[in-house]
Amino acid sequence: MSNKNIVWHDHHVSKEERSSIKNQKPCILWFTGLSGSGKSTIANAVEVKLNALQKHTYLLDGDNVRMGLNKGLGFSDEDRIENIRRIGEVSKLFVDAGTIVLTAFISPFQNERDTVRSLVQGGEFIEVFIDTPLGVCESRDPKGLYKKARKSEIANFTGISSPYEAPISPEIHILNDKISIEDVTQKIIDYLQDKGYLHA
Repeated sequence: MSNKNIVWHDHHVSKEERSSIKNQKPCILWFTGLSGSGKSTIANAVEVKLNALQKHTYLLDGDNVRMGLNKGLGFSDEDRIENIRRIGEVSKLFVDAGTIVLTAFISPFQNERDTVRSLVQGGEFIEVFIDTPLGVCESRDPKGLYKKARKSEIANFTGISSPYEAPISPEIHILNDKISIEDVTQKIIDYLQDKGYLHA
C-alpha cells in the first residue's frame, strides 16, 4: 500500500562521489545456486580478496539475514519472494553508498532475480551462477538439510520439493564441481577488473 505523504529525499552527496573516494565502481555480486553449491564459501573468499585489494565491500548471507532483517519469514514461495525483495532493496542502498555488495542466496526464481536487477542501473547487477550438480550438493549436505528434505521433514526445499530456476544468461557462470576455490575466486576478481569495477 502506497502512502502519498512519503516523498523521496534526495541526498547532497551522490553515488558517484561516494564511489570516487572508495576508488571503485559499486555493484551487486549476486551469488545464486542450490543449497550446498558453495555460494557462501565463494562469496566469502571473494570478499577476502577484495578486502586485500582495499576495496569497500559488504557480504549479505542468507542465514544471517534471516536472523535479523528477515526474521519471521518462512520458506513458502511467497516468503521467499519477500525475502529476496528485501535483500534487493538493501543491496540497492549499498550500491548507492558506493559499495561492492556480495549476496549469497539460493534465490530460486528468475523473476525475483530480474526484479533486483531492475532496482539498479545497467552494469550494477552481476549475476553469479554457482552451478553445482544436485548430486554433488546433496553429497556435501553441510547442514544435513537434504537428508531431512528426502525424509519430507522440510517442506519447499529447493531442488527436492521446490524448483530452482537456473539463470538464463548470468554474467558469471561457475561450474563448481571440478574447480578449486582459488580458481573460482580469481575468475570473479578477473571479471571485476576487466569490466572496470576495481579502479587502480
